[in-house]
Amino acid sequence: MRLVDAALPVFARHETFHPRYGWFRKAYSVVARDPQVFNRKDAPVVIGVGKNMARAIRFWGLAAKLLVEDPKPKNRRSPGLVPTRMGQAIFGEWGWDKYMEDPGTLWLLHWLLLAPPSRLPVWWLAFNEFNAVEFSDSDIDMVVAVQLESVAEWARPHPSSRKKDVRALLRTYAPAVRSRRTSIDDILDCPLRELGLIGRSSATGQYRFTLGPKPTLPSEIVTYAALDYIARTGVSGNTVTFSRLAYEPGAPGRAFKLTEAELIAALAPTLQRIATLDLVIPTGASQLSWSGDPAVIAVDVLNGYYSANPPDVRVGHYGDLPINDDLVEDLGLGRNPSEMMRRLYEAIPSVGGP
Repeated sequence: MRLVDAALPVFARHETFHPRYGWFRKAYSVVARDPQVFNRKDAPVVIGVGKNMARAIRFWGLAAKLLVEDPKPKNRRSPGLVPTRMGQAIFGEWGWDKYMEDPGTLWLLHWLLLAPPSRLPVWWLAFNEFNAVEFSDSDIDMVVAVQLESVAEWARPHPSSRKKDVRALLRTYAPAVRSRRTSIDDILDCPLRELGLIGRSSATGQYRFTLGPKPTLPSEIVTYAALDYIARTGVSGNTVTFSRLAYEPGAPGRAFKLTEAELIAALAPTLQRIATLDLVIPTGASQLSWSGDPAVIAVDVLNGYYSANPPDVRVGHYGDLPINDDLVEDLGLGRNPSEMMRRLYEAIPSVGGP
């Protein structure tokens, strides 16, 4: 998968704030009550944070695919937001984890941040095209700059915007380093840091991605990510090699930093329980096999994991769409949700913005 197919050209829209505890759920809940809440002058008062934080919460709700711009806004200059099907499935009244209590939900949100179309192209490049064992923030920035230069379809982001995204990535996942300028919130208030995806070398102090099995990563979440990836990328037939799921840019193995063998081991407990999924080795290459719609199986996997059955759940690109079916039908894009997302980006100036 190429960057241009995996991400939208959105840079430094997070107001330099990494996602904090409660922000994902808050983004969903305030929009579910009032689609225009982020357009109101008193939004910071209503949400209970500062002006820049309110903008950051809006961005992270969009980036995690919990919210989407209203496809048919009454005022195109200030369109409101609506919950997505996936946002409702997680945080809705009958959602999987509406109070965000299960550690697996953090892994699910991590996957959604990177899944196409990602609003974090710098992050996508860091997880999928950056292969250094140990690195500094400037190392990532250098590789990202080179990769972005090769995307002819995009205008070049300002170097400061690119660097802000790199810093936000490291603050989100890497252990905090105490300094005089570091607040207690920066040290404690970052949920995705619990995933342990980026650590520091004890010998050099450099950053490094944490490779290998992840103790807190549930088998069902990895299985969901694999099926979601299949649904989003339009894999034909009813099999896909584990090599592709592990190593292709944009695949779950890259997002979770798992090798092919580790990915197979992670999926194994779920494959043993789900009759529509299987591990096959027809020609010596291990493959994931499924019978039925991968998107439907993915929903069944998460329903079983969370012991909940939220209504009208969709995954893949359909999960990124508004919960209102009429909006999708009126746009005439129900059969091509990926194209709908891109048209929304092109048509609405505020996408990813303040």
